[in-house]
Amino acid sequence: MKRLIYADNAATTKLDIDAFEAMKPYLLDEYGNASQPYSFARSAKKALKEAREIIAECIGALPEEIYFTSGGTESDNWAIKGAAFVDENKRATITSQIEHHAILNACASIERLGYPVEYLPVDTTGTVTVDMLNLFITDRTRLVSVMFSNNEIGSIQPIQDLCLVAHEHGAIFHTDAVQSVGHIEINVDALGIDMLSSSAHKFNGPKGIGFLYVRKGKQISSFNDGGSQEFGMRAGTENVASIVGMAVALKKNCDIMSETTLRLMTQEQLLLDGLNGIQFRRNGSENHIPGNISLSFPGFEGEAILHRMDLYGISISNGSACDSVNTQISHVLKAIALEEVYAKGTIRISLGKNNTDGDAIEIAKALRRIVT
Repeated sequence: MKRLIYADNAATTKLDIDAFEAMKPYLLDEYGNASQPYSFARSAKKALKEAREIIAECIGALPEEIYFTSGGTESDNWAIKGAAFVDENKRATITSQIEHHAILNACASIERLGYPVEYLPVDTTGTVTVDMLNLFITDRTRLVSVMFSNNEIGSIQPIQDLCLVAHEHGAIFHTDAVQSVGHIEINVDALGIDMLSSSAHKFNGPKGIGFLYVRKGKQISSFNDGGSQEFGMRAGTENVASIVGMAVALKKNCDIMSETTLRLMTQEQLLLDGLNGIQFRRNGSENHIPGNISLSFPGFEGEAILHRMDLYGISISNGSACDSVNTQISHVLKAIALEEVYAKGTIRISLGKNNTDGDAIEIAKALRRIVT
């Protein structure tokens, strides 16, 4: 049986073994409901408290600013809708044209309810510039939401500078950091971020769990009505095991972040060196998430390359994995004005901490066989 080379870590990651082991007691033995007052619930309640503290420390936040959710999509929806629905004046939301659909579709939902939304263009590297935000923002803007790094092309945004512009106009700043948390250093306090979305399965945690950071004093509406969980903002029994796994995975990734970054950048270069002499274009910015490689091969179809790579036992993505049922050119590639001949032949390779130098070399060899 041929060895699988998994290179679609921007879609999901392998569960870290330490995170898995940390989860097991709360699935099998310490399964109490953390909201109950009896002694059997104390272990679960303590685990929630400790997980919240670990996650807060990893991003420079306070524990009471961390709200557990079902993942990035819920966190994004909560940030966009929660900020809008507490504003009786229906002030504007500003986002970018290259956001994940969890943001774009949430914005479309509030637009239908009469809340105005502006969509910022990006430059050819997929970057939102301060000058562009200054053209759109006014004192009637309530929220600016710009992703920390793009899921398709990896470009990292100038978040601190964009936060400053938002705050100068009295707006709050949210970032979809689903592709960034656990992969690059983030300190929400130092950067000035008011809200941040994250999802555990993007940093080797379990699927179906995430968190929303909301800076103390920033008002948003509650997500669920019911019990008093999550400081009364999100009702529902907490998924203790997954929350514990998320905290362990995040802490572990943050502890080895520098080492992982160096290894991934080396693997990127090995892969690109293996494609010397082949016509292709790399998309995105030099300032990008380590291991996220968007390549366009003119004259080819990205989907055909994906399936050929699969025959070689290599898993990659055709553009954005979150839009895999849609074969048209992605909104991100359109936004960076990529020529159609290149856009149609675009693939995304996203290496993770479990990939090896050998994987990068084999990926390049397979691509070379396919496109030559």
